[in-house]
Amino acid sequence: MAGAPADGGFNIHPMDQFVVKGLFSGEAPSGLADMFMITNQTLWLAISVLCIVALLVWGSRGRAMVPSRLQSVGELMYGFIHKMVEDVAGKDAIRFFPYVMTLFTFILFANLVALIPTSFSVTSHIAVTGVLAMMVFLTVTILGFILNGAGFLKLFWPSDAPAALKPVLAVIELISYFVRPVSHSIRLGANLMAGHAVLKVFAGFAGALGLGAVFPIAAIVAVYGLEVLVAVIQAYVFTILTCVYLKDALHPGH
Repeated sequence: MAGAPADGGFNIHPMDQFVVKGLFSGEAPSGLADMFMITNQTLWLAISVLCIVALLVWGSRGRAMVPSRLQSVGELMYGFIHKMVEDVAGKDAIRFFPYVMTLFTFILFANLVALIPTSFSVTSHIAVTGVLAMMVFLTVTILGFILNGAGFLKLFWPSDAPAALKPVLAVIELISYFVRPVSHSIRLGANLMAGHAVLKVFAGFAGALGLGAVFPIAAIVAVYGLEVLVAVIQAYVFTILTCVYLKDALHPGH
């Protein structure tokens, strides 16, 4: 937020935009009593879901041979993710395509609607990205043991390494495996938070400088364009990493 200069400086608070507040009370939730409070985060989560429904359900309701614009976008997304799952995780991973498609569309739309002025970035919060990452981690781990039994542990045992290094590498592989949900979630959340914070800083300078805000406004335009790209890339990165982890569950010995 930007205001008048205070104590000779700019009064800019770029992190205020990430505060979760009650939609009607304006107060931050605290304790179990506010567990079911409808917040700004709840609102923009719902808007993201409605955008997905509008594109993939309402936009393709006609299933026309000559698709409309919305149907074309939906079909392009469908084909893109279907090919990604098949190329990265193999043909036997196609049965998990609905799960991967759901992840991609949710993250993509949550990232994009967060670029609307006065909106709220739900994917900048570890409460959201952490849940998504843990869902992937638990799904892959459980699936790996169900499909392969104890053979899933081959994932942690480098069979081609020298015998003396195998125990050390096994420990490293085990640690890196359990760090996956942390890196998976922080990569998404941190990139979104950093970009929105930079936008808020430049917006604060533009508001404070008034008519002399040519440079901050130009910077906002440039950073905004970059953030659109980041929103798409981060959805892609999260999804392709999910496919890589899924491949480990299906083919742990490879």
